[in-house]
Formats: sequence, C-alpha cells, structure tokens
Amino acid sequence: MIETQSPPPVEKFLKPFQAFFHAEASGGILLLICTVFALIWANTPFAETYFDLWHTELTLQIGTFILSYSLHHWINDGLMAIFFFIVGLEIKRELLVGELSSGQKAALPVAGALGGMIFPALIYAIFNSGSEGSSGWGIPMATDIAFVVGILALLGSRVPIGLKIFVIALAIADDIGAVLVIAVFYTSDISFASLFIAGGFILVLIVANYIGIKNLLVYIFLGLGLWLAFLFSGVHATVAGVLLAFTIPATSRINSKEFMIEGTKLLQDFDDAGEEVESTFTNEERLTVARALERNSQKVMTPLSRFETSLHPWVSFF
Repeated sequence: MIETQSPPPVEKFLKPFQAFFHAEASGGILLLICTVFALIWANTPFAETYFDLWHTELTLQIGTFILSYSLHHWINDGLMAIFFFIVGLEIKRELLVGELSSGQKAALPVAGALGGMIFPALIYAIFNSGSEGSSGWGIPMATDIAFVVGILALLGSRVPIGLKIFVIALAIADDIGAVLVIAVFYTSDISFASLFIAGGFILVLIVANYIGIKNLLVYIFLGLGLWLAFLFSGVHATVAGVLLAFTIPATSRINSKEFMIEGTKLLQDFDDAGEEVESTFTNEERLTVARALERNSQKVMTPLSRFETSLHPWVSFF
C-alpha cells in the first residue's frame, strides 16, 4: 500500500484562503465589503485621499509607445474589458448549447434590456424637460453589471441557472446599448480611423476562428489589438471584450471519443513505464507520457472553455 505524503505547512496555512477564493460567493462578498468601505472612506475627513487615489496616473511604456491613464480609467477600460470578455464567453456558450440557444429565449433578455434603457430615459426626460439637466437622459440607461453578477454570485446555487443567464444577458445587452448611446450622443471626438482598424481586427479574428486556429495566444494578441483600437477610438473599450468573446472558437481539436482512446493508451504507457513508488520527476518516460496527457487535455477543451477556466476565478474579483 502506498503512503500518501502529508501536505506541507504552507499548504495548510493557505487552505482557508484558497477555500474562500474558490467559493462561488466570494466575489460577491468582496464586492459588498469594498462598496461599504468606499462609501465610508468617501464620506470622512479623508475623502480627498480617496479621490486622489482614483486619479493616480499609471503609465505603461514599451519603447516609444506610451499608455498613461488614471487608475479609474485603467479599471473602467482595462479590467472591465476582461470582465465583459468573460461575461461574453458565458453568453456565447448559452447561445450555442444553453438557456439562450433558441431565438425565442434569446429575444426575451434583449427585449428586457431595451425596456430597461428606453423607459428610464423617458422618465428622466419627462421630469427634467427644459431644465439644465435635460441632456442627462442617458445616465439612467445602464445596468451596473458588476453588481448584478456580484449579487448573483452571493446568492450562489439559490438562483436557478435559467434566471442567472437571463439576468446576465439582460445586463450585458443593457450595458452595451448604454455604451453605444454614450458613443453616439455624448462623444464628440470619435476616431473613425481607429474604429476602422478595430473592424479589421474583428475580421481577422473571425477568419482565424473559421480556418480552425485554436491557439489561445493568437486570440490574446489579436484581442489586445482590438482593445487598443477601441481605446483610441473614443468608444468604451469594454465593447472590445464582448466582441472578442464572440469570435473565440467553441470547438475542440479532438472529440471526446478520441480523447478517451488516446488517454487510455497513454495511461497504460504510464503504468508500463515504471514502478508505482517511482517519482515521475526521475522517470523521463513517465514524464513524457504525462506531458502528452496534458496536451490532450488541452486539445479536448474548446478555446472558449479554456479561457473561461483560466480567467473566471480572477475575474470574479473585478
């Protein structure tokens, strides 16, 4: 009988933290804590330091290429673009094989989003007609999708999957609609050249998907170019996250049957390569088989699933 090694002290120390960060509700809990903390901080004698923090300039420079924005801008156009990318992946998955896979189901959240944009704008316009604030009708149109997802995460399994997808789809459609309204009616310096470049990146991404490219790095680099194009265009860069998500392939390199056949063979090769007590680290043949198993595990997962699996634990805290 093989004796299992006891976990190292550092693993015992980190286990409670890992359990929290992997819990479904952890993102929602952290969101509420940070919201309360921010409200208290912004209403104390130290409020000036709160606003100074958000206006702190952060600069990224590579040679002569410079990106310099405030912390607030980096979060809104950077981290939130990644957040919208993950939400877009979830929506695409549901459109293909889930709760939004039929036109009738998909139409409901879109109709809800339209109602959620039109009626708040109309109510605002009615009550502010003729006043100085009449031009602010676009303000109440957007749903705060981060809070929507945070509350859903906090409720966890108590929210039916169908309702969760409906609310997220409604929120993202509502947010994109609001972003487009801001771009059209409130932005005076839209760069159509940058939007044209963004269209080129989208076309290349669609072609890459169509010809069967599954390498994640290709989509990361093209997605970065798409994000930069939107960033310089004057249109909110979070739109790039959603558009990129819809170009990510949802098919795998090998199917489940091929994976099982090849996996069974590799496991047998692993067993034949050495004694059970022998470490994989010292057995080159077993190490080679283990690498082949890892490659096949990646091949059977779609790029869409791989992006979701890699980013979802981190994006929950955006």
